[in-house]
Amino acid sequence: MKIIYNDGAVAECPAEDELHVIRHSAAHILAQAIKHLYPQAHFAYGPATEKGFHYDVDLGDVKLSDEDFPAIEKEMQAIVKQNLPIKPFALSREEAVKLMQERGETYKVEHIADLPEDATLTFYQQGDYIDMCVGPHLCYTKALKAFKLTALSGAYWKNDKNNKMLTRVSGVAFRNQEELNEYLKMIEEAEKRDHRRIGKEMGLFMLCDEGPGFPFFLPKGMAIKNALVDYWRDIHCKAGYVEVSTPLIMNRHLWETSGHWDHYKDNMYATKIDDEDYCIKPMNCPGGVMVYRSQPHSYRELPMRVGELGIVHRHELKGALHGLFRVRCFTQDDAHIFMTREQIPDEIAGVVHLINQVYSKFGFEYFVELSTRPENSMGSDEDWEDATNGLKAALERLEMPYILNEGDGAFYGPKIDFHLRDSLGRTWQCGTIQLDFQMPLNFGLEYVAEDGSRKRPIMIHRVCFGSIERFIGILTEHFAGKFPTWLAPTQVKVLPVSDKSLDYARQVYERMKDKGIRVELDDRNEKIGYKIRYARQIDRVPYMLILGEKEIAEQTVSVRDRATDETTSCTLDEFLAKLEQEIKDRV
Repeated sequence: MKIIYNDGAVAECPAEDELHVIRHSAAHILAQAIKHLYPQAHFAYGPATEKGFHYDVDLGDVKLSDEDFPAIEKEMQAIVKQNLPIKPFALSREEAVKLMQERGETYKVEHIADLPEDATLTFYQQGDYIDMCVGPHLCYTKALKAFKLTALSGAYWKNDKNNKMLTRVSGVAFRNQEELNEYLKMIEEAEKRDHRRIGKEMGLFMLCDEGPGFPFFLPKGMAIKNALVDYWRDIHCKAGYVEVSTPLIMNRHLWETSGHWDHYKDNMYATKIDDEDYCIKPMNCPGGVMVYRSQPHSYRELPMRVGELGIVHRHELKGALHGLFRVRCFTQDDAHIFMTREQIPDEIAGVVHLINQVYSKFGFEYFVELSTRPENSMGSDEDWEDATNGLKAALERLEMPYILNEGDGAFYGPKIDFHLRDSLGRTWQCGTIQLDFQMPLNFGLEYVAEDGSRKRPIMIHRVCFGSIERFIGILTEHFAGKFPTWLAPTQVKVLPVSDKSLDYARQVYERMKDKGIRVELDDRNEKIGYKIRYARQIDRVPYMLILGEKEIAEQTVSVRDRATDETTSCTLDEFLAKLEQEIKDRV
């Protein structure tokens, strides 16, 4: 695929850049089509994104809807068919401002004013459309082979809520129609797996206007949550962690010392108690630090691995809230490890092993990012360099490939982020390992070294699930609600064929309930076919026990297995033995 750069040079596009260039060019073609259909339109930003492209547009009093997409797409297709050459050119700042003013592009003029004085101002033109851009782009509009508009939303100019709300038109573009069709099929499947829809069908959780962003977990959702927590406690106990619980509300001085007040206060909820400022914790780490500081420590106690399933609250904008994926209250499966500098590689390796164990349990693949010092950080250059090198050394020792993500670390230290890939190929950032030299310094943490001197410990912040609520949302979509047996909210459903088998069904139900199985009895006056479909399609249970006169006579159970959709016959004892082993092994 040939592309053209802002100096006019034409070259073969590197394979890894192809989608970005295609989507960037698609954004320009979208803008040209909108300008043809809505001459009053003024354009702000139109970038390529990780999943597609968008353009933020000021349409005046016109309100677009999804019904306008076919007309816009038709105009885009006409522009593509014309096979217009896409040509770059450069202008001085004065010439650039004049050109944009002549074309009525007030947002572009304002953008030019924000650029450095020595910035090179380049433009790309295709037919009657000109856009300020650094490129590169496709050489001709006909090179755009496959695209589709997907969404409308609002976007503030410069992401500032004090500025005007613009219309964001979003779309996707791919190398060919086959790739686009595959993507659209994946989106259709993702809609079927939407955790909000499945959660409502299965009765897992609810959201209401009385608490936006604050999810309510229903009994079946709590069954999943508790199963995850039991698993978490089991593997952490085996890995040498202890568990603590710290307060939800602590005074402002604590958060000033930790650095959160200066770096995170806009996301924190605050209140007054006894005429003092208090904060509802957005993170568990300062509480964990207070636990460590509560008594003296020797080097013999290190490393100390301290876990906490802490409920945290963070203020998210209402428009950003999304089911269990983006909430204002969630349970973080936190742990803080206090250690010596020499112990850093071993402890990071231990956390990586634990996170790998968790993701493997659910069938997730993942990749790793190393995020370095952000602009609004705290601490010395030396500490940041040591911390970053410590993480790099650990990853290299583990022979673990990683992507370098410059400037995206936490304000107190660099971090390793784990991005898991679900059954649809989507990625989610969940696990993280953050190496922190700053908080132990801020709180004056110490331990007595082997030579009797006092030294400062190093601290690791880490999570496996991240947010348990969000992880449940991810699992719901990953499994399409068909959770593995150990995690399923209802593990077995007992289905009597008729009233004649109801007494036997109740005996089976009670026996399984006594064994601690999450079992339900469907004694509704419905046909057995309906009960089976409901159990399979709505409740998505791993096993159904179909009980009729034959089963009563033989004192057996007919087991319908969700995985194979086959029905087999066995004694209740045989089924229980198999089921209990499956739950115990968490397979």
